[in-house]
Amino acid sequence: MSQAPDPRPLPGSILTDPAATREGGRVPEHGPGTLCAVEDMLRDLSRVVLVGRPLTDVLTEITTIAARGIPGAEATSITLLRDEKAFTAAYSGEMALAADELQYEHGHGPCMDAGRGGVLLRVDDMRTEQRWPDYVAHLLATSPIRSSLSVPLPYQGSSIGALNNYSTQPGAFASPESLRAGSDVAEAVAVAVANADAHAQLFDQARNMRIAMESRAVIEQAKGVLMAQRHVSAEQAFEILREASQRYNRKLRDIASGIVEGTQANAAR
Repeated sequence: MSQAPDPRPLPGSILTDPAATREGGRVPEHGPGTLCAVEDMLRDLSRVVLVGRPLTDVLTEITTIAARGIPGAEATSITLLRDEKAFTAAYSGEMALAADELQYEHGHGPCMDAGRGGVLLRVDDMRTEQRWPDYVAHLLATSPIRSSLSVPLPYQGSSIGALNNYSTQPGAFASPESLRAGSDVAEAVAVAVANADAHAQLFDQARNMRIAMESRAVIEQAKGVLMAQRHVSAEQAFEILREASQRYNRKLRDIASGIVEGTQANAAR
C-alpha cells in the first residue's frame, strides 16, 4: 500500500488545494443567497430531536440537513475518528458511503486526511488529481464522482472527523460560496454531532445502570427464595446461582429471574 500523501499546509491554513487559495489565501465572504441557506441549515439543525432516538438516526438527519447547505453537493457523509480509526457515522447518498469506504480501505484520502490534519481538502477533477493516486484510480474505475470537498469537524480545539461532499460534476465546489458554506456548515455539524454523541453515551450509561440495578434486585430476590427453601446462607445461595449459571451457560440474571418467576407462579396457584 502506498504512503498517504503529505499535503503540507501552511501554518494556520485550512486550505491545501492551491486553487482554493486565490485572493490572498482567504475565501471571500459568501453572498446573501448562501448566507440564507446556511442560516436555514443552522435553524434546521437546532430542531433535530436527540431524545429517544438511535444515534445513527440522529446523525443521518444531521447529514441530510448539512447536504442542503453546501452548493454543489450531490452526496454527503460524516467521517468520525475514534482512536485514529475512521468510520462513516452517517451518509446521504450511496456514492458518498462507497467513496468513504474506499479511502478507509486504502488508508488515506481526502476525508481521512481532512479529519486527521484538520485541513480543508478540495478535489476539482478526479481525472487530473495527483494526490492519493491509488485511491483516485480506484474511484474513477468504480464511481461517477468527479469532485469532492472534505471539511474538518472542529470541536474544542481539535478535529473529530470530516464532513465530506461529493459531486459527479468537475469543479462543483470551486466557488467561494461552496468553500465558505462548507466551513460554516462543518462548524455547526461538529457541535451537533458532538452533542448527539454525548447524549447517546449518557443514554447508554443510564440504560446500563438501570439494567444493572434490575439484575441486582432479581438476584437478591432469588437468593432470598433459595435461603428460605434450602435453609442456606446468603453466600451459599449466591454460590448455587453461580454454579447453575455456569452449568447451563446462562447469565446469572436469567437464572435468578427463572427462580423468582417460578416461585411467583407456584404462589398464584
